[in-house]
Amino acid sequence: MGWTIVSGDRGRSDAGTEAASGEERVAARVAVLLERLGMSRNELAVRAGMSLVYLREVENRAGDFDPDALARLARVLQVPLEELTEGRPDAPPGRGTGVSRPVLQRLSEQECWQRLGTHGIGRIGYSAGSVGGAPVVVPVNFLVDEGSIVYRTDPEGAAGVRAETQVAFEVDHIDEDTGVGWSVLVTGIVEHPADHDALEVVARRLGAGPWAGGRRDLWVRVRPGEVSGRFIRQMPTEEPPLRDISAPSREA
Repeated sequence: MGWTIVSGDRGRSDAGTEAASGEERVAARVAVLLERLGMSRNELAVRAGMSLVYLREVENRAGDFDPDALARLARVLQVPLEELTEGRPDAPPGRGTGVSRPVLQRLSEQECWQRLGTHGIGRIGYSAGSVGGAPVVVPVNFLVDEGSIVYRTDPEGAAGVRAETQVAFEVDHIDEDTGVGWSVLVTGIVEHPADHDALEVVARRLGAGPWAGGRRDLWVRVRPGEVSGRFIRQMPTEEPPLRDISAPSREA
């Protein structure tokens, strides 16, 4: 089964979404590692030489906010800095453990499109052949274009879905190390766009060339009828306030 490749559409607002998801992953990894070590957040803060307030800042802002503080957290949590910030590179897909206090929440349609815009690989599913036959599900690389899903493929291939076909398109992302993740489902109708000028503009986007090589002359557009999504996160825990040990003492 071949993959058809077209890059995802990354706009300015998508960059913010990508950054936010990175911050959520650091906070979630800290929670998982604390549970693994049987350590409280208070104890982590004390051992890392920071207050609880500052600990939350480091978790939630991550990135380049305070690299030294992140390094101290990694040492206390007994993991490499790269694992704390990026996850285990060798984590086998689907073998991670879920979060200890999961919360499943709905994504708004706007949030669904924001997440779709940060990814480039999804799965298109449709019914083929006789009535009652097994559905076909094919991975494709895609982009978001004018409120729809677009990809380029071989017209004779499995992803060359006929126009007017009812399809489902699914994209997801799971952090294997923390179990935090999301899934977006788009259902709609397939169109074969024929505006060559508009398609030329789409084809010039960065990464629009097929990774699989060969001729990919058919453009497929999924015009959405319904967009829905879910997000799994960890329920936040309330911790008793901790005196900021980095603040100067007011005692005489």
